[in-house]
Amino acid sequence: MRDLNANQQVILRYADARGRIVPDANPNGSIENIAGICNREKNVFGLMPHPDRASDARLGSADGAKIFRSMVQTIRAERSMSATERAKQVA
Repeated sequence: MRDLNANQQVILRYADARGRIVPDANPNGSIENIAGICNREKNVFGLMPHPDRASDARLGSADGAKIFRSMVQTIRAERSMSATERAKQVA
């Protein structure tokens, strides 16, 4: 846990509607309200909630689609960057 936090690998935490990371916002009891982490290189992302189960209104909710749209936007932005700009982001 110390390494995950020190390396800024915890990228999502369960929070309430006001953005507070509190125990009541944690639906599964995960340590430190962690909902998503990434590897040290920040190119692999693991997610506790399953946005794929909430990505279409026909499934009962489309809230998870926001995560997928965000990923697509990030990928498109990265592709439009020059190699120098990408190197600055990683450094």
